[in-house]
Amino acid sequence: MTIPPSQTAAPAPDAQKVSVLTLAGMVVGSVVGGGVFTLPANLAGAAGVWGTVLAWTIAGAGMLTLALVFQSLAIRRPDLDDGIYVYAQDGLGRYAGFNAAWGYWASNVVTNVFFLTFAMTTLGTFFPGLGQGNTVLAVLISSVVVWVLHALIARGIRQAVVVNRIVTTAKLVPILVFVAITAVAFDPGVFADNLWDEDEGHSLWALMDQAKDSMLVVVFVFIGIEGASVYSRMARRREDVGRATLLGFFSTLALFVSVTMVSYGVLPQHELAEARQPSMGAVLESVVGEWGANLIAVGVVVSVFGAYLAWTLVSAEMLFSPARTEVMPRALARENRHGTPGNALLTTNVSVQLFLVVVLFVDDALDLTLKLATSLILVPYFLVAAYALKLAVTGETYGPRDAGLRRRELVVSVLAVGFAIFMLYAAGPAYLVLNCLIYAPGTLLYRRARRERGEPVFTRPELVGCLALWGSAAIGVVALAAGWVG
Repeated sequence: MTIPPSQTAAPAPDAQKVSVLTLAGMVVGSVVGGGVFTLPANLAGAAGVWGTVLAWTIAGAGMLTLALVFQSLAIRRPDLDDGIYVYAQDGLGRYAGFNAAWGYWASNVVTNVFFLTFAMTTLGTFFPGLGQGNTVLAVLISSVVVWVLHALIARGIRQAVVVNRIVTTAKLVPILVFVAITAVAFDPGVFADNLWDEDEGHSLWALMDQAKDSMLVVVFVFIGIEGASVYSRMARRREDVGRATLLGFFSTLALFVSVTMVSYGVLPQHELAEARQPSMGAVLESVVGEWGANLIAVGVVVSVFGAYLAWTLVSAEMLFSPARTEVMPRALARENRHGTPGNALLTTNVSVQLFLVVVLFVDDALDLTLKLATSLILVPYFLVAAYALKLAVTGETYGPRDAGLRRRELVVSVLAVGFAIFMLYAAGPAYLVLNCLIYAPGTLLYRRARRERGEPVFTRPELVGCLALWGSAAIGVVALAAGWVG
């Protein structure tokens, strides 16, 4: 996964309008990032072929409904272009908007930690002192990277965007080479042996459990699909946005499923599950030798550092834009002399640095950061889908001739809301607890922002929601301390 350019870009001049294929390529570039390189081991560790197929089917369909929701809102509310938090704020109130911004930002921060840890894990193949990305040396090097790139971005956003465009092409090459070579080496016998996870059994319930355990990984690689709505300003025609969204989505789905399925045809499931990350490298190495692992390692490093730059830009934007619309404290809306949101950028990278310290005390930092980033972003996804559902129910923005379209979008938004709720359940109690522990303290920033304007902090329903959030966080602390949740 990676992230598109800033969501506050100005409308493109007519000379810069692009075709459906170009728009679809932008969607692919936004979605394909570091997570794809982890798929063979992460999915084989949870499921056999049938469980993985079920996970791709359910999570893929769910992410498609979310992609369609974002595409629909881009058309229905073209005036709302300051980030996904504005959808939640416009439909559900300022506190909902704040939580969408806070959760999206927190997910971005954890994702950046994933990128850095993944890069160190990959380089650990050549430099054992880096281990699994959670050694003291790995954290020190990651910290240097954080602040060097901070200085680069602080000098101007344009340079980072240029780098992201370059790496979009570079990261696709090793993935396509991987699929082509492993498809030739595909062994139907090995694939057949991997159809079922023999440790879990062949029942439908066993398959559902395997799929549920795989879904956070599947959703993680699709984060960024919401960026398709950003590109509507560049489309020659409004209907091109929907076509590009579907084309980009199904292209990335085909790529991700291909990486997964060909891996099951090369190595037994237990070997895939135990492969060192990036597990795509282990699969390719088993076919062509050491150069295959090296090729994937280069692809990982290029991809994650490019994605880190772009993701940091959007992280700062997700503090900066709400601060300009009175949802975050005013200090986060200040720009430096280069026109960069300096305070928002500094807050983001200080948070990344603090979380890197936490990585030192975690056994499997990659797994934690991947799943936590995914669970955090599900709340903003839910709030945006709920806004789309509200528009479809009330008929706001729909004309008298849009009855059929309204019914279709009502169904899509209901499915998107249901998918977000199901994924929060699938995340499990540990990640629900961590979500509450991260979302609840954010309320203090919201309170400060409202006090700065001399306005009441909460409406009555918002106060109830806030108290419920803090109560859940308190229960979570007790559950963690007592060992009820691991």
